Amino acid sequence: MRFQLLGPLALADGPDVVVLQPSKPVILLAALLLHANSTVSADYLQRAVWGEDQPATAKAALQTCVLRLRRLFTKHGVTGTSIEAVPGGYRITAGPPTLDLLGFRDQVRRATSLAGDPEAELYTLKDALSLWQGSLLANVRSDVLHRDEVPRLSEERLRAVERVCDLLLGLGRCGEALVDLWTATRVYPGHERFHEQLIEALYRTGRQSQALAEYRRVKGFLLDELGVDPSPSLRQLELSILRGEDLGAGGAVRAAVEPAPAPASAPAPAPGATSRVIQGAAVPLPAAAPGAGPVPAVPHFTGREAEAAAMAARLTAPPSPDGDGQRPLTVLVSGAPGIGKSALAQHVAHLVRDSFPAGRLLVRMTRADGRPRTADEVAAEVGAALGPARAGERALLVLDDVVDADQVRPLLTPPDLAVVVTSRMGLGGLIATHGGWVHRLTAFTEAESYALLLAALGTERMEAEPRAARQLTALCGHFPAALRILTARLLTRPGLRLGDAVDWLGDDPLARLTLTDSPDHSVSGLFDRALDRLDPRLSEALLRIGAGPPELLGEAIRTDGEQNHPPVPEDVLEQLADAGLLEDGPPGPYRIHDLLRAHLRRTVRIRNRRTEKV
Repeated sequence: MRFQLLGPLALADGPDVVVLQPSKPVILLAALLLHANSTVSADYLQRAVWGEDQPATAKAALQTCVLRLRRLFTKHGVTGTSIEAVPGGYRITAGPPTLDLLGFRDQVRRATSLAGDPEAELYTLKDALSLWQGSLLANVRSDVLHRDEVPRLSEERLRAVERVCDLLLGLGRCGEALVDLWTATRVYPGHERFHEQLIEALYRTGRQSQALAEYRRVKGFLLDELGVDPSPSLRQLELSILRGEDLGAGGAVRAAVEPAPAPASAPAPAPGATSRVIQGAAVPLPAAAPGAGPVPAVPHFTGREAEAAAMAARLTAPPSPDGDGQRPLTVLVSGAPGIGKSALAQHVAHLVRDSFPAGRLLVRMTRADGRPRTADEVAAEVGAALGPARAGERALLVLDDVVDADQVRPLLTPPDLAVVVTSRMGLGGLIATHGGWVHRLTAFTEAESYALLLAALGTERMEAEPRAARQLTALCGHFPAALRILTARLLTRPGLRLGDAVDWLGDDPLARLTLTDSPDHSVSGLFDRALDRLDPRLSEALLRIGAGPPELLGEAIRTDGEQNHPPVPEDVLEQLADAGLLEDGPPGPYRIHDLLRAHLRRTVRIRNRRTEKV
């Protein structure tokens, strides 16, 4: 059993994750885990649970809270970890394998020791950052912890992100650094080092005017909001850009070989000590894309048991006795955008990690704007990330969001490399030339949808309204991306009854299935990006199918003897199915998911209204 603090407080047992529902025992658990292996004073625990204005019975109530927490451990099968009553307070014991916060700090320390090897340090830091799963302690209702603890932990993460960007700049991978830096500078506008890194990355990728515009923007923010001038290093960077100096790796190389401070090595403030900090909250940055890095864990992974077991068996199977000694190289996971291809591939990569001692690498095969990366670019990156192959040891490569077979073929040559490919496309040509197995994913079953909500929301909330929970999964069309967005929204509104959520979601599912603080995470946005990647002829055909009657996927419709809706050509239907945007029937040879059909109809209505106004 593993405790997860770097996000909503949760218990994880292998791939199964239970996010704990807000309660006083959960606040107590968070306070103890934040200071694992140390004595936490009873006074501090009381303030964490009840705030600064504690009830007169707080001391006795704390003992009751400890008993409830112990019962919670028993309920969820937590063994090997106990809450000890010690003089002055309580203590919980944990280590890197059982607490993600300690695992993160351990990885950061390891990265510091690798300061002479920038590639190894970068890989280790990315592995550490993959442990962060969302907003810190989102389900822990304690003003004291969010005031005193969350900002400190957020700072640890920011130092690691800053160090990753320093390393990327030092290695000349400025384009990769830009992905994180655009978001970091907007989320943390007062963090000057992020702005400095962004300006340098823009300049070194040939965007001098953008770099200067970004400098003017941050200068204006600092003067208007804080009343201060940019730092000397920012002003010097602007001067270098105006002079047209060749920064090269410049200062970034120095940063890449000098270890960043290791916050984990410094003792944490004593629990209960007074401190003044700026209140803040951890905001997860999106995964760097494109780029190669460690395979991150998947929170709340549920369902796909048969597919996961089959993939794991195939990837770890011994060589065929009558073959050439090489193991099967390719497993293809295909299906619609948002169907869970990447999650399944990453989950399986964790299941088989012991079979790949040479490493497991996740490679994003498209850029942030959806354009495919070249095979040569990816091959060079993979070679640098994996390094020299260790004799007899296998590596696993997860190629995520492959656009066509030509991206993949040059990478399928090393004999000790197993490859998992995820793609919206069927990639039949790749399978025809290189063999392998195909797993075509469809929407979840009712049971899988319910299990996902159960893992995320917890037993108590689901069992209180099981009928409403099933209605919610149906409104999401059992579509994995929609279900994940829904669970995120419900976790941030723990007081919302599931029955009320049914009415709320049913009014306008497409509008509700979006994260207000992260508009890119929406079902409509997902479908829009998929349409943008289609050939215009195919996207127009899909809009016509979505806006028309269901029979457009079959025979032509005739009314009063006239053909009002000629059928879509079969070759177009085949291409749309191959792109994951049409599903196999019945009824008929093809069908379209209800959420996608609703989105297409809305898109056509909006386009028609704009045309009418013109």
